[in-house]
Amino acid sequence: MIDRSITLGMLAEMVGGQVVGDAATVIRGAAVLREVTRGEITFIDQPERVKQLAATEAVAVVIPAGLDCNWPTAIRVKDVQVAFAKIVSYFRPPRIQAAIGVSPQAIIARSAQLGKHVNVHPGVTIGDDCRVGDDTTILPGAQILPGCTIGSGVLVGPGVMLYENTVIGDRSMIHGGAVIGAFGFGYSQAAGKHVLAAQLGYVRIGNDVEIGAGSTVDPGTYGATTIGDGTKIDNLVQIAHNCQIGKHNLICSQVGIAGSTTTGDYVVMGGQAGVRDHVHIGSRAILSAMAGITNNVPDGVVMLGIPATPDRAQKLQIAAVAKLPEMRKEFKAMRRAIAELEKAAGIQPSRLHDSEQAA
Repeated sequence: MIDRSITLGMLAEMVGGQVVGDAATVIRGAAVLREVTRGEITFIDQPERVKQLAATEAVAVVIPAGLDCNWPTAIRVKDVQVAFAKIVSYFRPPRIQAAIGVSPQAIIARSAQLGKHVNVHPGVTIGDDCRVGDDTTILPGAQILPGCTIGSGVLVGPGVMLYENTVIGDRSMIHGGAVIGAFGFGYSQAAGKHVLAAQLGYVRIGNDVEIGAGSTVDPGTYGATTIGDGTKIDNLVQIAHNCQIGKHNLICSQVGIAGSTTTGDYVVMGGQAGVRDHVHIGSRAILSAMAGITNNVPDGVVMLGIPATPDRAQKLQIAAVAKLPEMRKEFKAMRRAIAELEKAAGIQPSRLHDSEQAA
């Protein structure tokens, strides 16, 4: 392993921080609190973690500017997360976007056009009439079928499959195993058989989009399924044909979105939320984990439950259900009291007593 030792002062300059203690202290690595060893720097971002720091062998720590911490060697910064990310990247620079050029083990069609500083790893296939922008990296085993357009600064992960005519905007990331443009799940019946609907569309992904490992986006029937700029999609998400996903959505793992659904901007979908077809999710709406969406959702509404309703209504229902055992006891007590009153008055007991006995 390459020795990337550096002084505390040089790290502070790198992250725009203020040195506490000896700036000449040598730092040999960076790790989180539970993993940090002798000679390494760590970070704390919460006051309660100061005590945990005392139990480590960290040589230095990155801390927020206003945090009360008496560690003898430190770097004080405005944003701990941003600063520590830079430090970790220094000690462990990302390798997947290393400049390797175009591998001779890649298969690239003659009609494909590659931009400047493109990195194409072994086992990649790029089909006819594809265009790849500058500074884009395509990792091993990715398959780019004919007619695809990939923007600049894009990362296409290992084993990614881009079907025909897929469009990916600048600076987007498609993680390993994602499949973009596989046929949508649409059928009609003819002569007692399921017949596949037209699959003549494509997928258009905007700028600064991230699509997680193993996720799938189906093409439109005739036009485009679209993913708006800045949207972040977790692993194992399914987005069906003809969907129009807005800008800056956050879509968590195992969400399933059925065909022809549309969303506004800044929508959040919790893990395993399910959205039926042909509905609209308004801007800044939040779908809680496992929410089952069966109708349109207005802007800014938080949806909860199966089927999902606005969170206040759903919480009232949950509270009411929680009280049912107690209410049942009270009901039985009232029926017994009524029965005693009827008996004392010589009134024939009602049939409800029979049902109460059965209960």
